[in-house]
Amino acid sequence: MNGDMNTTENKLPQIEANETVEAHEEKNVQLSIDPSIQEEEEAKLAQKENDVKLKAILEGLLFLVGDDGLTIEQASKSMDISTKKAEQLFDALQKDYVDDSRGFEIERYGSRYRFLSKAFVHEAAKKLFSIDKISKLSNAALETLAIIAYKQPITRQEIEEIRGVKCNSSIETLMSKDFIEEAGRLDRIGKPIIYKTTLNFLNQFNLKSLKDLPDIEKFISDEEKSQIVEDENDVEIEEDENK
Repeated sequence: MNGDMNTTENKLPQIEANETVEAHEEKNVQLSIDPSIQEEEEAKLAQKENDVKLKAILEGLLFLVGDDGLTIEQASKSMDISTKKAEQLFDALQKDYVDDSRGFEIERYGSRYRFLSKAFVHEAAKKLFSIDKISKLSNAALETLAIIAYKQPITRQEIEEIRGVKCNSSIETLMSKDFIEEAGRLDRIGKPIIYKTTLNFLNQFNLKSLKDLPDIEKFISDEEKSQIVEDENDVEIEEDENK
């Protein structure tokens, strides 16, 4: 019997110097784990790490395709995975974006998934695009817009008389950005088009109405005021002569 006990004791690792009893017992537990179970756990960990990488790749693809969106089939072929696996990754990625700590969400439209900004982002986005639109206007376009805003409805010829230069390009730019629009034609020779500002103009400049435009007299000198009066008188005289 003593021989059996000695044999058993020899099979167990001895407590090493400076090793605690707890650490020694933990080592024994690790040695007693079934190798097949350990391999299974390692395989699960490897699969989890691979899924994290695949999900990151899918996220990148969704960003790259933009508004065109991405189908399960496209993701499957691009990533060399099954359609079932691609669908699982889409589902997992959608759940990641549900939390309000993300500014995007992933929506499915028909067979395509794509990124959409969340509702709470929209107000800031409107302000951003508003600033961007205005900042891209040239000085010539801004001057033309100011004249139309304060003198509308007004013809191109009248704008050019005030500015002293041609303004075809500025008018086209302002119309393309939906700051101004045609407001009909004057009932006189040539029937010139008249222009006015749009609702979008008010929105972009945070105005409730044209009455909220700042007083133009605050921005011009006395000399410029006199010139404006003279120009207006000249226009009135010209109109009287045409009659």
